[in-house]
Amino acid sequence: MTVSLNKNETLERPSDFQAWWNRTSKNRIIYMYLFPSFFVMSLITFYPLLYEVWMSFTDYGIQNLRADSAPPNFVGMKNYLDIFSGGLAAKVPNFNFLALLTFNLVWTFSNVIVHVVAGVLIAVLLDADGLWGKGIYRTIFVLPMVIPSLVIAVVWRNMFDPTAGSINAALASIGGLVGLPAKMFEIRWMEQTSYPIPGIPLTLSFFAVLIANIWLGWPFMTIVATGALQSIPKDLYEAASMDGATPVQQFFNITVPMIRPAMVPAAMYGLIATFNQFNVIYFISQGGPLRKTEIMVTTAFRLVNEQRLYGMAAAFSVLVFLVLLGLTLVTNRITKATESYDA
Repeated sequence: MTVSLNKNETLERPSDFQAWWNRTSKNRIIYMYLFPSFFVMSLITFYPLLYEVWMSFTDYGIQNLRADSAPPNFVGMKNYLDIFSGGLAAKVPNFNFLALLTFNLVWTFSNVIVHVVAGVLIAVLLDADGLWGKGIYRTIFVLPMVIPSLVIAVVWRNMFDPTAGSINAALASIGGLVGLPAKMFEIRWMEQTSYPIPGIPLTLSFFAVLIANIWLGWPFMTIVATGALQSIPKDLYEAASMDGATPVQQFFNITVPMIRPAMVPAAMYGLIATFNQFNVIYFISQGGPLRKTEIMVTTAFRLVNEQRLYGMAAAFSVLVFLVLLGLTLVTNRITKATESYDA
């Protein structure tokens, strides 16, 4: 098709395909750059995830690991039903999915709440005007993030040793000041099955791993809060002081709203990381006593490495993913972490 310009000139009108090709040229360049990363992600992430979902519907076992082995039998929802109905308890002693999930959620939220509160308070203290050595303190506080969590877990495990651990030694020293015998403080943190707080079904081992993970987790929140505090204009505090606002009022009416956009996503990341905090649980309490400090990810690990129940472990891992997905969606809905807003 042509358009007449004059008696001697004509201009060709581009076809529909040519118009579309020209209009989408920028998108093609974007897709060209994205394709390599998408291809790699497909190989190392998406394919293993889909393969794991398939495994969860089979009786996949150690005999199926060989490349030339027969394919596993399809068992449908049996693995999931065994997890929910207690059939897995016959193979894994003291297993109870509801109790396990409840403890995992208690463990997650108790840690993250302390992480966020401690991180923000310490960041505010370090941001005070005239404080000497701020850089030194911030460097020291970053150490828990630099040291591998496996090393930290082993150190804390030794610190909670009932006879030679530094925790019991420190308690015995304090008790000696008031005349209490040192024998009284040979506390078996990882072995006592009784509950130290009446009415709360949490053993001493829970508080041991809680202390260790709090020490491991709050520096990250402090770093995020420190960065957010640097972006708050100082004249807001000056204006609030001139209006007679107390430091507490300034904290809750200026600091908290202004650092919220940074702290909410950090807290959500903390939820996911703590929910799957394998090293602290496995290398300090080892899930004991009697699986009372076991979390879902350590249970999935044991199903593979101790029980060799690969299909069951795959089903359990799918459940971990679904629980985390639901937890993320709920917290995102409540906190509106991914929505834009004015602080």
